[in-house]
Amino acid sequence: MEASLLSFPSFKTPSSSSQILTLNRPTNPLSFSPLRHSTNQGRHYRCLKVAGAISRTKKEETVETVKEQLDKCYLLAGIKYKGFTVKQFQELRRSLPETSKLIVAKNTLVLKAIEGTSWEALKPCMKGMNVWLFVHSEEIPAAIKPYRDFQKEKKLEDNDFTGAVFEGKYYGPDDFKTLETMPSRAEVYAKMLGLLKGPASSLVGTLQAPARDVLMVLKAYVQKLEEQGGGGGGGQ
Repeated sequence: MEASLLSFPSFKTPSSSSQILTLNRPTNPLSFSPLRHSTNQGRHYRCLKVAGAISRTKKEETVETVKEQLDKCYLLAGIKYKGFTVKQFQELRRSLPETSKLIVAKNTLVLKAIEGTSWEALKPCMKGMNVWLFVHSEEIPAAIKPYRDFQKEKKLEDNDFTGAVFEGKYYGPDDFKTLETMPSRAEVYAKMLGLLKGPASSLVGTLQAPARDVLMVLKAYVQKLEEQGGGGGGGQ
């Protein structure tokens, strides 16, 4: 009886190097590599750091821009910005005189710029979205009128003034009539010069007026003397 031979498939013990490769090879091709994940995370943090630095720089630049505009500024007013289209905003900017400047800035940045100054009285209108009107002229009604005309033309009744500061005093939305009807410099000069030439009682009444009006009287009087060649003090 012949003995039958049983054959078995050959089996080799994997080498140590093949074992390492097998263990390190991910079974799922979509699985994350720890090293790759760490690298991406580092890049993410670096991007956030750069973005934060840029944001801080822009904020500082905005604060400095506001401070620059406050130099020789007579009136600073807030206008409700929400609802404006880009086109409307551009048209509004073009409609303003050269002595007025329109700037979009967050309330917090404007507040930081005016902190510790007389403009800090503007705090009550630091709500919602504002665009800021800087007026570098004593002609306040003439500076406000372009926006009133624009507001009426574009039917932007909801985009009203949120407040303003003039000579350190805060004017709310309901107080703008006072600013809009304020006499122009030419009108004040004519009126005050007329009073100076009139009875003494008229002059006394003028001197009892607000300090701003008295100052305008003196400025007008000096100007007239200069125009007449009086040098501001001779012969009077």
